[in-house]
Amino acid sequence: MPLLKGKSNCITDVRGVKVGHVTLHNKINETDTICTGVTAILPHEGNLFVKKIRAASHVINGFGKTNGLIQMDELGLLESPIMLTNTFSVGNVMQGTLQYMLNQNDEIGDSTSSINLIVGECNDGFLNSMRIPAVKPEHAIQAIEQASTDPVEQGAVGAGKGMMCFGHKGGVGTASRMIKSDNLSYTVGCLVLSNFGKAQDAIFADLENRETDTPDGSIMMIIATDAPLYDRQLKRLAKRCAAGLGRTGSHIGNGSGDIAIAFSTANTYAHQSSQHTESIKTIRDDHPLMNGLFQAVIETTEEAVINSLRYAETTIGRLGRKVKKATLT
Repeated sequence: MPLLKGKSNCITDVRGVKVGHVTLHNKINETDTICTGVTAILPHEGNLFVKKIRAASHVINGFGKTNGLIQMDELGLLESPIMLTNTFSVGNVMQGTLQYMLNQNDEIGDSTSSINLIVGECNDGFLNSMRIPAVKPEHAIQAIEQASTDPVEQGAVGAGKGMMCFGHKGGVGTASRMIKSDNLSYTVGCLVLSNFGKAQDAIFADLENRETDTPDGSIMMIIATDAPLYDRQLKRLAKRCAAGLGRTGSHIGNGSGDIAIAFSTANTYAHQSSQHTESIKTIRDDHPLMNGLFQAVIETTEEAVINSLRYAETTIGRLGRKVKKATLT
């Protein structure tokens, strides 16, 4: 079925979803340059620990260091912002996110359970002096506090500042689609952190072939929807990211971390309840809407990758390395 783009064609077209960036770019000396950052995705505007949401992940290729997926998949719930950064900054971003959530919730680690934090990463070491711990816990807090429902800034921003895609400047990209059936309308949004591929792999454009020896790279793909789905169905959506990724030309290399996370804002789950049962409404698997949702995931994943290139700018990083902006028609 033909799908329409959302109003802003980004993940924040899903009502309540917020995105924030902190970007760090600083030449230290002739060798080292800080070229990195943090991106925060907040599924709704309330207290995420008190009002959790349904979520699931799918690991296409597991060459990654993402934190928190085991518990999220076990319980099918997300209770914190989804944070993105570089590989060596996962710990500091996790610490900052923890502090933010502790400040919001006095009961965490005291009168109630601990908290499961989600932090995803890609390796920006080609442009960023990653051995220098430039991303601090306070940067994670800033990204969360600056998050808004406005159209998302894309390209070489936030966690995407030092990332590459198809041999050109990559980073943060996003897109959205609307699915309509039986007078019902739902939105799917995707945000990616792109850091993979060689120029000759791209099948959506004729990119300049650069002789740059870079690792296989990685990509984080975050899917948001307001469709009423539970975790098993959300995992099915997350799996479809692989099809969208394949449309761009990725062959999901041996050293690539290709990880998808999908969540629904439709059904919140209270941290505490006096009831011993939980009831939610979900879309039937055999309803035509499900195929529309699958299609939306594929289309938005593909377009988000392309947008991460389209909106990036030529960037100079460590060792004077220069990664050019892709020319897309």
